[in-house]
Amino acid sequence: MEVRKPHIKSIPYGEFTDNESLEKIAKELNEGGVNVIVGSLDQAVNWGRSNSLWSLTFATSCCGIEFMAVGCARYDFARFGFEVTRNSPRQADLIMCAGTITNKMAPVMRRLYDEMADPKYVIAVGGCAISGGPFKSSYHVVRGIEEIVPVDVFIPGCPPRPEAILYGMMQLQRKVKVEKFFGGANRKEHKPIIVTDVPEDFNVKEA
Repeated sequence: MEVRKPHIKSIPYGEFTDNESLEKIAKELNEGGVNVIVGSLDQAVNWGRSNSLWSLTFATSCCGIEFMAVGCARYDFARFGFEVTRNSPRQADLIMCAGTITNKMAPVMRRLYDEMADPKYVIAVGGCAISGGPFKSSYHVVRGIEEIVPVDVFIPGCPPRPEAILYGMMQLQRKVKVEKFFGGANRKEHKPIIVTDVPEDFNVKEA
């Protein structure tokens, strides 16, 4: 079948205030047997990025065990694209910090963060990573990793349940999906997400 090429006229940017012309072109192509999906490139890129977030796990205490539980068969975070964990910051999209960070660890964590490629994210899991936890008055403990690196999602708890960790990771997915990937404007305004409570209707079905 021969596809009739639509005539595309030049429209000044100021006058192009709606998608009527674009929808008309897409309709003509669909009638000619050509499948067309209309959407912004930002949406396509962010959809792919949000469903393939690779994490660098920086676990130092009991919250790391809960993160391991999220990866097991009962919760199975592979369904959401989180299954790939990296040992190299150059291959990771986010740092999953779970546990107490001491003053000696702080420069190492900052170095790992600096070695990651943009765009990069940080999730703070548990009371120790968020505020120092029960050790916050100690002379050798950092009172929250936000003093070292910018944090995108806070997941409180001591330790937080696997459902809370999974919910926090899904909130990061939502944040990535609405970012402006092209133009470099996505990291100018820093708005962290705080997981205060897991919704009652958030039920994780066993795999």
